[in-house]
Amino acid sequence: MTSLFAQRDYRHLFGAQLVALFGTGLTTVALGLLAYELAGADAAAVLGTALAIKMIAYVVVAPVAGAYAGRLPRRGMLVTLDVVRASVVLVLPFVDQVWQIYVLIVVLQSASAAFTPTFQAVLPDILPDKRDYTRALSASQLASTMESLLSPLLAAALLGLLSFHWLFTGTSIGFLLSALLVVTARIPRAARSDRGGVWRRTFAGMRIYAATPRLRGLLGLNLTVAAVGAIVMVHTVNYVQDALARPQADVAWLLAANGTGTILVALLLPRVLARLGERTVMLAGGGVLLSGVACAIALPSDGGGAGHWAATLGVWAIIGVGTALVLTPVGRVLRRSSRPEGRPAVFAAQFSLSHACWLISYPVAGWLVADAGFTATWAVLAGPALAGFGIALRCWPRHDPELLEHVHTSATADPDHLTDAVETSTGTHRHAHAFVIDEDHPRWPTPVRQGSP
Repeated sequence: MTSLFAQRDYRHLFGAQLVALFGTGLTTVALGLLAYELAGADAAAVLGTALAIKMIAYVVVAPVAGAYAGRLPRRGMLVTLDVVRASVVLVLPFVDQVWQIYVLIVVLQSASAAFTPTFQAVLPDILPDKRDYTRALSASQLASTMESLLSPLLAAALLGLLSFHWLFTGTSIGFLLSALLVVTARIPRAARSDRGGVWRRTFAGMRIYAATPRLRGLLGLNLTVAAVGAIVMVHTVNYVQDALARPQADVAWLLAANGTGTILVALLLPRVLARLGERTVMLAGGGVLLSGVACAIALPSDGGGAGHWAATLGVWAIIGVGTALVLTPVGRVLRRSSRPEGRPAVFAAQFSLSHACWLISYPVAGWLVADAGFTATWAVLAGPALAGFGIALRCWPRHDPELLEHVHTSATADPDHLTDAVETSTGTHRHAHAFVIDEDHPRWPTPVRQGSP
């Protein structure tokens, strides 16, 4: 890690991510409390709707942002988006109508939808060494984990002194500091994609995603994460204050328990990944998440006292562990599945498709709980969680080597691509290399059997 942070550009970008994350963490707590102030018992429905709007913005905006990421100066784009986010958050404390929350969420999350995949696609360009990139992914997950753990604790401390409206000010400061750090980093221009016009570039990442078996498996795990994670994101406020009848500050403590689970994973995962590989680790995370939702369903339906509170803390921590096991290696999987010129589009596709899964789970979690209660809603969410895990098992091959032997039956876009290939018959060539979907490889190959001509 020491050599990683010795790189100035990475250090500044990591700092930008860190301060923006802590600002966003404060907003997560404040937005839930704002919804509770405006809607009372209907806060889960309001928060579920707001988060669904956020997901719609992510699903629609991210692919378009990915299409333009290789055409615009990325540093200027990231700074502008940070300033937009800081400005919007400053308005949130003055909201006094639910519909105003929805409007501001559209603007705020559209900016985030453009920022995040662009930021993620920068890291492989400034960290070409695979080991450095793996460490950076672990550091990124550790930063997210520390935010999950510490920003709720910070929010709990601040709530003892200030109105929760002041938490939005902390978010705005975080975004402005993020912009300042991005300005001081040297960010290379993206490798230009040759995938044609904006419409084709917008869906290039989706095409790569759909044609790559491991990415289809990742999509299933995205669904599992979203279905189980919605319990934490949507229900924490109402569960603490209504079902458990505990004080407002315990909302932050329960979110901190979720963060405690993820920090343990972030500290241990780099060495584990080196031994077990992404598929094993991420499927294990899916299994942990299924265990988490099963434990949530088993929680008692009444207040239950101190024992109920301790069990709830444990369930939230289990969900944090499973989420980190799935999400930490995602960058490695995406990098392995794309070339530099296609990387922004693939990161944008992951961002969009993963949030499409949240778009399913957020409304279910927010709207169903008012009529059916927590236990029944969690049982319903267990359905897509299990389905996503099944998709991952089916689509992600157990044997998934980086080098794939395959054949070409027609000319390639790059005339030098076949220089190392063996011509097996007229117009048919066979060779092996690190395989990704691109202009020369539009489909995933059928494995070539050993000894075949």
